[in-house]
Amino acid sequence: MTRTVAFLFLGETLLIPHLYPIVEALAAAPDVRTDLWVSTSVHETLLGRWTAAFPNVRIRRAPGFRQVADDGSGRNPVLPAKMPMLVRLLPYLRSASVVVCAEQTSLWLPRLFPMRAKFVKTSHGVGSMSARDDPRRRAAALTLVPSELERQTYLDRGFAPDKFVATGYVKADFTHRTHASPPFADTRPVVLYAPHWQQHRSSWWRWGAEIVRRIVADRRYNLIFAPHQRLIERAPEVATVMREIAGVPHVHCDIDGFAMVDGSYTGVADVYLGDTSSQVIEFLMRPRPCVFLNAGGAAWQGDPNYAMWACGEVVDDVADVVAAVERAALMHAAYAAVQADFAARSLGAVEGGAARAAGEILKLLDA
Repeated sequence: MTRTVAFLFLGETLLIPHLYPIVEALAAAPDVRTDLWVSTSVHETLLGRWTAAFPNVRIRRAPGFRQVADDGSGRNPVLPAKMPMLVRLLPYLRSASVVVCAEQTSLWLPRLFPMRAKFVKTSHGVGSMSARDDPRRRAAALTLVPSELERQTYLDRGFAPDKFVATGYVKADFTHRTHASPPFADTRPVVLYAPHWQQHRSSWWRWGAEIVRRIVADRRYNLIFAPHQRLIERAPEVATVMREIAGVPHVHCDIDGFAMVDGSYTGVADVYLGDTSSQVIEFLMRPRPCVFLNAGGAAWQGDPNYAMWACGEVVDDVADVVAAVERAALMHAAYAAVQADFAARSLGAVEGGAARAAGEILKLLDA
């Protein structure tokens, strides 16, 4: 008997690398049909290209599907409203045995409606700040997290242990990166500036524009400035700064490209410059120099929300940022072991996470 697993690709493209490796891992399973529900033609183009060789995988347009301008590169599209789309999708999901999503909004369905399908929520971020007490999370039959450390944050909040499984970091198995090498013509060290998208956790609103201008003016570094898609939505001045530095050869700006979310930039950078974004944990899959920005004057020592700041120098004055970047390579030996330990505890296994996640879905199908 053929069973159906539905994957929901309805949100931002940043969710795709956290979800798609599980599709590939599940594709070889016998008697399992995989439906990929997509919200836009951008999602459809990317997933269609990657799944062409998988006969048991089909792409399906969600009700309210949006055809958008698309050059095939995966630029983040304007999305249809998600809640109306989910409600209209509900009748189609009733025939699925399992529904897999990477965001919380889709969990409104099992929370509000009687569903035969079991919902699986997989993570799209890691680190001590990513766990939430949102009641929608309790509607998932199973939640897949990267590490035992992450799993414990939920158990400490009273979630049922049998509903949380540590699989390893699924995104590490994503093989469709845009850039395998730095997008620059020279070999200057590459600095990745990655401010968080939430204002209370971010360096952008206080320091961001000045940081970018200081590094650009210094000219010793290649700068990748590709902030989170939600920061661009919340802070229109990001686009203004990007226009200001457009055309500078040692700057690579990205406002909506798929490389922003597919691991390209964390993979090719030499120095990470940021605040509390979980991107640093992805960067530390391969330990390298880090500089952290305490723009808000946080009393961070001993606070588990800032655990990643043990992995590099913490800067309290924007005037010291460029000097700290210069020091970072020289100081890295003092942080390398701390970084490796932090990444291992936060990410779990960085190989085979997608296969383990697929295995948990198959167990749920057989339960």
